[in-house]
Amino acid sequence: MMVTTHALAGALLAVSLLFVAPEHTPVAFAAGVSGGLFPDLDLYAAHRRTLHYPVYYSVAALAALAVVFVVPSTVTVAVSLFLVSAALHSASDIAGGGLELRPWRGVSERAVYDHYRGRWIRPRRWIRYDGSPEDLLLAIAVAVPALAVYEGSARRVVLALLVVSGIYTLLRKPLVSVAEWLVGRIPEGFRRYVPDRFIEDLQ
Repeated sequence: MMVTTHALAGALLAVSLLFVAPEHTPVAFAAGVSGGLFPDLDLYAAHRRTLHYPVYYSVAALAALAVVFVVPSTVTVAVSLFLVSAALHSASDIAGGGLELRPWRGVSERAVYDHYRGRWIRPRRWIRYDGSPEDLLLAIAVAVPALAVYEGSARRVVLALLVVSGIYTLLRKPLVSVAEWLVGRIPEGFRRYVPDRFIEDLQ
């Protein structure tokens, strides 16, 4: 799924704080969005393996939520929302396509790496690939409730993420050709810095 879809899901998770602890909503929103974005920072370093932890994030999130009930504070709320959002991101990538340059081909059987079991989890392809029309529909679906309740800068962030989602969906497939063209012109000595999935598709 698109990183923006994950970030919007994190924003949606924070909505509940508006009703139970509105004073923590701003930090919960920032933590939810950040947690949704964080796992994809491994995009160019063993993507969906370096920062994706579907099991460990989930265990840590449950522990952090338990702490919130005992010691509710800005810090504990932020940590728990960050971890819940990161866990949701890591687990929900299993519902998407495989780890390949053109995931709409449905060739790769690697969705997310499970460090606990030491193996790759296969993609379910319920959302065929990041930036697919159904991915955009999901982004819209999670953004609508957030747009309905948030105001000010939070609402603008949600709108911006939604706009980026739409643009990325339109450009998703053409961007692959652009990336291949660029990678094909990188000197051999620098190709070790390029993700394997780009090099594999050029061979």
